Amino acid sequence: MEYTGSTFIGEYVNRRMEGNAEYIMPTETRYVGEMKDGMFHGKGTLYFPSGSRYDAVWEKGLAVKGTYTFADGLQYDAEHWHYCDSYDRRFYTEICYGLRPSVICQLTNMDPPRKVPKGCYDCGDGFYNPVTRIIRDYSNRFLRNADDDEHEWIIQTCRKGVKVVGHRPK
Repeated sequence: MEYTGSTFIGEYVNRRMEGNAEYIMPTETRYVGEMKDGMFHGKGTLYFPSGSRYDAVWEKGLAVKGTYTFADGLQYDAEHWHYCDSYDRRFYTEICYGLRPSVICQLTNMDPPRKVPKGCYDCGDGFYNPVTRIIRDYSNRFLRNADDDEHEWIIQTCRKGVKVVGHRPK
């Protein structure tokens, strides 16, 4: 059933979403799991278009305990997070498969890295155009407008599309 741009696949009880269901949001994020009284309730997973996922236990629509897993399989751990911190700057693929020789630099966790359109920035979930201040996903679909804080963070931190520097794989 289509509802406010979202799609619900499951049962209704007293005109509320109930039981095991699938709920697809307009952003293409999908929730698969238990629902009660029209809310996420019980065990369920959010699947994001980027390929990442959030497995959680929900109570009345709020996640009370969960695990976020990136598309590459890296799990986020708030207490023991050591990925790309000040002590260990390796990417997850380098942790899993080892470092490359020093003449072959790895610019992102993806190898080869995505080609960033000229003048734009790769901000992790898409490309950011600082002129329009719009972030589009890697399939060129609109994600969001950047506020001033995100704009500054992207400009200072993210990889900019100019020309390829360093090793070029054959």
